[in-house]
Amino acid sequence: MRTLIVEDDFTSRLLLQSFLTEYGECHIAVNGKEAVAAFRAAQESGKAYDLICLDIMMPEMDGHTALNEIRTMEEAAGTLPAKRVKIIMATALNDVGSVVQSIKGSCDAYLVKPVHKKELLDHIKDLHLV
Repeated sequence: MRTLIVEDDFTSRLLLQSFLTEYGECHIAVNGKEAVAAFRAAQESGKAYDLICLDIMMPEMDGHTALNEIRTMEEAAGTLPAKRVKIIMATALNDVGSVVQSIKGSCDAYLVKPVHKKELLDHIKDLHLV
């Protein structure tokens, strides 16, 4: 499983990376702008990501904007919904507005920080990634 962890907080990045490295290659982006660029590069190289763990509150480009840009790129490429990258929003925001906006943006799951390994792995299993 190829994973992109998009998180501006160093400790949160390390935690997610420690949870996911045993399942495959993990790349890091520190904001939404880097995430969109990494997603584009992976698509163009033929080595698409299977999973993106995406924070919402980040500098330069937030997670909602990055989610929308990634889904727009997939749609433009003709990617069928079943073949899209799986995106788990992993954020400190637990308000109804953030959850609804993420779901409208077509995220696949939503986790509230602090992220617990079992909960993350349950979502990954539900998404049929492991």
